[in-house]
Amino acid sequence: MGRILAILALGVLVSCGGGRSDRGDNPTQFASVNGPIKSACLSSGRKAANRQSCGCIQEAADRSLSGADQRRGASFFGNPARAHEVRLSDTERDDAFWKRWSDFGAVAEKLCS
Repeated sequence: MGRILAILALGVLVSCGGGRSDRGDNPTQFASVNGPIKSACLSSGRKAANRQSCGCIQEAADRSLSGADQRRGASFFGNPARAHEVRLSDTERDDAFWKRWSDFGAVAEKLCS
């Protein structure tokens, strides 16, 4: 789990949209949560990737990222080099996205630890 969260925080990690969820904060209840982050997490091939942990990470995404940000971030799983490019980019758009992505990582770490 820690490895997934570390990867997520580095940007290597859609539902119908983003926004705040009304679900509680118990990581064990997130197995049924679905979206692009969970799908990417489950297909990542990492040992700690399971329905519960990936569902919790998706819940954090639903609470803190728009649908477009979730789709963009989920694409990093298949192309980790792209995450690195975005992180190092000097464009205002990429900088703003990376800030939101980093904030999402902090939410996921808090919620899913």
